[in-house]
Amino acid sequence: MHDQAISPGERDDLRTQAAVIALILAEHPTLLTLDDVLIEIGGGDDAVPRAVRDLTAVGLLRQDGGSVLATRAALAFDRLPL
Repeated sequence: MHDQAISPGERDDLRTQAAVIALILAEHPTLLTLDDVLIEIGGGDDAVPRAVRDLTAVGLLRQDGGSVLATRAALAFDRLPL
């Protein structure tokens, strides 16, 4: 994707983000809470909440009340034949 080196911490963050978005997309249209995502993905630190925050910031997720949802853009991308 890009040629810049990724630190181990960044790589872990990207893997967590990938796991979070994959889970949200796989479960769509079922609504998941942040707690649901934490249970499914695991992790005792703040990696999952940070991933949700970062994916929300770039427009792939949104939070509505207690639910974490894929945006229309994420759903459209998920439907593309790659």
